[in-house]
Amino acid sequence: MHQAEPTAPTRRADPAPLLRAALPDEPLAAARAVRARTRALVADVDRADLERQIDARMSPLVWDLAHIAAYEDLWLAHRHGGLPLLHPELAALYDAFETPRTVRGDLELLDVPAAWAYLDAVRARVDEVVARRGVDPTLHELVLRHELQHTETMLQAMRLGGLAPWSDRLPAPARGDERPRLVELAGGRTRQGADAAGFAYDNERPAHEPQLGPFRIARRPLSMAAWRTFVAAGGERDRRWWSAEGWAWRREAGEAADDRRPAVAADLDDDAPACHLNWFEAEALAASLGLRLPTEAEWEHAARAGALEEVGAVWEWTATTFHGYPGFRAHPYREYSEVFFDRGYRVLRGGSFAAHPRVATTTFRNWDRPQRRQLFGGARPAGDAA
Repeated sequence: MHQAEPTAPTRRADPAPLLRAALPDEPLAAARAVRARTRALVADVDRADLERQIDARMSPLVWDLAHIAAYEDLWLAHRHGGLPLLHPELAALYDAFETPRTVRGDLELLDVPAAWAYLDAVRARVDEVVARRGVDPTLHELVLRHELQHTETMLQAMRLGGLAPWSDRLPAPARGDERPRLVELAGGRTRQGADAAGFAYDNERPAHEPQLGPFRIARRPLSMAAWRTFVAAGGERDRRWWSAEGWAWRREAGEAADDRRPAVAADLDDDAPACHLNWFEAEALAASLGLRLPTEAEWEHAARAGALEEVGAVWEWTATTFHGYPGFRAHPYREYSEVFFDRGYRVLRGGSFAAHPRVATTTFRNWDRPQRRQLFGGARPAGDAA
């Protein structure tokens, strides 16, 4: 293994301001800022907690750190720079498809000092490649956003394990609505997806023009008070509000379902947007109010129209199953999106308090399984036109 002394993370009492702090436009400066952000987010986590598997749904945090290094080495040092992989023997171990989450806690992973050394060594190689070949705007942005997305995943694990007390009040009170205030939009032929210019993920393209009927959508996400009212009224046990799939999940999960929600959700203020809801719960909560979840086309149309408030507090579940847009082409690799299409994953939009705005754009599509609660996910209901 690389023997250089790794740069130790700088301990920081409150990394929260870094979560959404602006990044430089210049790719190399932005990459340095993102790495400093990663270090600060885990600086107060003990080595033992970094190396253990906190929850079976999540990777050991040290796996994510080494995965970030392996991904950067693959795309910037190897494919852009033409260098051999720094550690080809680690390629499968830190490949998300070759080594799924369910087994990562049972494998012999790099320890924390070795993971930081791996990150430092890869970055030194990338600097050498840039000095020789320059920046590839697309690949450098891909790697930068990959690291930003993984730090949000790491924060999910840290919250499950009680390792991020500074995040326990996030999202901050944001006047989420208990009873939604709806705005009506005319629909018609709308625009969905990213333009051809600039960086976007393959699943955001090509831009197209779906036809929408008139609809209503809530100005703000629903609040923790709305969820608590739903629970207090027996909504979790009331078949009327649940889809067939949701009710089957609820019956199978039973009382154990609540054990899978991050404990911090119980302490969020009533005015804060509801957080750590899964898709089934978001759907049932909307149904109890006589509404539904928006399609992602409706959500994006409303966002483009400036009709939505508090975007970015929590990820917002939509009614849409993750799929490719008409004319989809995988780029730069099929495994980013295409292998997840039409397999029951639901789309989330808008971002969360832990998602950097560089990633969580108006056209960005997040997705996950409908039963997953570790996400910073909530609900913004919609309905057909009155």
